[in-house]
Amino acid sequence: MTKAEIVEHIYERVGFSKKESAELVEKVFQIIKETLADGEKVKISGFGNFVVREKNARKGRNPQTGEEIRLSARRVLTFKPSLVLKNALNESPVSPGEAAAAAEAASAESS
Repeated sequence: MTKAEIVEHIYERVGFSKKESAELVEKVFQIIKETLADGEKVKISGFGNFVVREKNARKGRNPQTGEEIRLSARRVLTFKPSLVLKNALNESPVSPGEAAAAAEAASAESS
């Protein structure tokens, strides 16, 4: 799904104009980008968590030449889907108790 398709779905389902829908999508993505760039986690209930992790510098190898190279330290983005999303993908129903337990476990992990 593309950003344009998301805009189209909002236009059709919510009733905003296409311009308003596009602005809404842009603002949401901008907020998410800024939050992640600040090193903060983005948690979307029922969907998952976006987390920025720090990776240390390390040795690597050029696969074509076999030459050893130094990979610099960097930040990487990871996504952990929620139990609700995992079950939706696998067409498994989630009981409210399971969802609450998963949310509590995720909260404990982030602390």
